[in-house]
Amino acid sequence: MKTKTPNVILRGGPAQELAPEDRVRYVSDTTDKVKVLWGNRYEHFSPTEGTVTEEELELLVYQHSGYTYVAE
Repeated sequence: MKTKTPNVILRGGPAQELAPEDRVRYVSDTTDKVKVLWGNRYEHFSPTEGTVTEEELELLVYQHSGYTYVAE
């Protein structure tokens, strides 16, 4: 199984809890928000126009935009 090359980096949000290696990831549609399940809530990240280069990868910056709780 081929792993997809990371194309985004998540900024902001639960900084002390979300590990740096969990912040760099592949997103199939970079116009959509990303939701990350964290404990009892989803952390939401929205795409920006910014990019950064990390370890020779050009990554689109996603900024933390809020959270919602998991429905019971």
